[in-house]
Amino acid sequence: MLTIGQLAAYAGVTTRAVRHYHQVGLLPEPERDASGYRRYGARAVVSLIKIRTLANAGVPLSQIARMLEADASTFAESVRRIDNHLLDEIARLKTSRQQIARLTAGDSLVLAPQVAAYLDRLRDIGASPRMVEAERDGWILVAARWPDLVVEWMPFKLAQLDDPRVVRLYRVLSEIFESDTGGDALLEEAADIMAALAEEAYGSGEVLDDGMQGDLPDLLDALAVETDQRAERLRDLMRQRGWSGWTRLERLAEPPG
Repeated sequence: MLTIGQLAAYAGVTTRAVRHYHQVGLLPEPERDASGYRRYGARAVVSLIKIRTLANAGVPLSQIARMLEADASTFAESVRRIDNHLLDEIARLKTSRQQIARLTAGDSLVLAPQVAAYLDRLRDIGASPRMVEAERDGWILVAARWPDLVVEWMPFKLAQLDDPRVVRLYRVLSEIFESDTGGDALLEEAADIMAALAEEAYGSGEVLDDGMQGDLPDLLDALAVETDQRAERLRDLMRQRGWSGWTRLERLAEPPG
């Protein structure tokens, strides 16, 4: 007859595990001998090895008792169900690992590679980290609504960066973002550039809102203000130049004098 420690050693588990199996009803608890110790026989060793094997295979403890009592066909069906569950769990964990690995990829965590490339281009032209971060957050909002369209827009957005005025605009906005105070002269310059670009697009018949509809433009406007309160001032300056909005520019019927 074996002590609980000897039983655990035979089955390759801890004495704590044996006690837990007693508590949950998987392993019958033997009577104590005259000295007050539990003594285990060969059947207990066999049962514990079966329990350990099933538990190590990923079978939930709540299912082990039924499987130990099942006939061959029922046991096989239970194994198939558990195997299917494990396959699903493996797929989920693989996806989680891929997402974790992409954490090191920065912008590409939640954005398409084309958008990540666009953000890299912004860095190349001198946009500040805070400016790129604001741009990235905006594209995250857009991609959540129209992931396919975002990819289609990227060639146009990249082409815009070939315009020296757009490059200057990003640099001016970057300088504003990186400054904690002031920036009135830079805000005026940014508004001048934006108004000039808007007038040019309006005159050529280009769509100024990139097809964005619904509440997304307002949400993007709110994001700009939350990122930097001076966006409100820039919006006022745009109105003075005949344009309303921020993300979705609209020409005022009668621009202020």
